[in-house]
Amino acid sequence: MTESVQHKIIILTAPSGAGKTSVKSRLLNTLKKELSFSVSATTRKMRGNEKEGVDYHFINEEAFKELVATNSFVEWEMVYQGLYYGTTIAEINRIWGEGKVPVLDIDVKGALNVKKKYGNDVLSIFIEPPSIEVLKERLIKRGTDSEENILMRINKAGEEISYKSMFDRVVLNDDIERATSEVVALVQQFIAN
Repeated sequence: MTESVQHKIIILTAPSGAGKTSVKSRLLNTLKKELSFSVSATTRKMRGNEKEGVDYHFINEEAFKELVATNSFVEWEMVYQGLYYGTTIAEINRIWGEGKVPVLDIDVKGALNVKKKYGNDVLSIFIEPPSIEVLKERLIKRGTDSEENILMRINKAGEEISYKSMFDRVVLNDDIERATSEVVALVQQFIAN
C-alpha cells in the first residue's frame, strides 16, 4: 500500500439506528485487506453481545477526561448527557502502522471535526435512514435501549440529519445490500486515488 493511502481515513456516520454498524461490518468484511475498524473509547455501558476492545474501549469518565486532558484524541464528544465517545490518536496510528485505512464509526459532530482536521485525506459518508419513523421502528426492534433512550435518540436524529450536506457522500439505507454496495464502491474509489 502506498504512503498516501496509509494516511487516509474513512468515516461512517449516521443517526442511531440508521444501519451504520451493519454497513460498516459488511464493508470491513469485503475490504479486510485494505481497511481496519478504529475502536472508539466510550463511557457508556456495554450492550448485549459487545466486547471490550472489539466494539469499543469501555472506560470510566475519569479515564476519558484524562485522555482529553493529555490531547490523546483525534476527536471526542459528549454525544448524550454524560456519555462520551472518542477516537484516540494511538488507534489511528496503530491502523496506519499496519498499512491499512482506518474506518471510523462515529457521531456526526465528531465526524465533522475529523474531516476539518484531515481534509481531503478523509472520505466522510453519511448513512441516511429512509425516515424518522423507520428509525424509531429499528431502535425499538433492536431492543437494547429503554423507551427514554429511544426518544432521546429520535430527537437527536433530526438534528443529525440536518448536517448531512456537510459530508462527502450521503447514502440512503432503504436496503442494506444496495447501501453496502454503494459504500464499498465509494471507498474503493477513494483508496485507489
